[in-house]
Amino acid sequence: MTLITPNFNFAGQCEEAITLYQKAFGAEVGCLLRYSDADKADWDKPLTPEQENWVYHAELFINGQRIMMCDNLDVPFRKSTALSLTVTFDTKEEVRQAYELLREGSETIYPIHSTTYSSCIVVFVDRFGFRWGLMTEQTER
Repeated sequence: MTLITPNFNFAGQCEEAITLYQKAFGAEVGCLLRYSDADKADWDKPLTPEQENWVYHAELFINGQRIMMCDNLDVPFRKSTALSLTVTFDTKEEVRQAYELLREGSETIYPIHSTTYSSCIVVFVDRFGFRWGLMTEQTER
């Protein structure tokens, strides 16, 4: 079986994002390795003491679905809105609660509203530069 797994790259804020996403989505950490944990054959470049504590590889599970995350040292971080993750909740209240946790420092693209396909949706770029859609299915007209 072939799987597609989103992989979020950060520039030193990965652990902060993990903590926030745990709160917003009830996510669970399946794995968290720091650069200091990496086999030197995997990563042999010199690191500052701060970078040694950065996240080398992490796996976060949102309702059983895996997202990989890391602090990337190879490529300068750039925000992108070309791709987004959509999280579908059962209720409007859950959408609002998650958005309240995630909205600090974010840029709202579409405020909370209803559409033909969703009774509650909000789209934004979080403070880490990732685009999210939080929504319910269309349960109310």
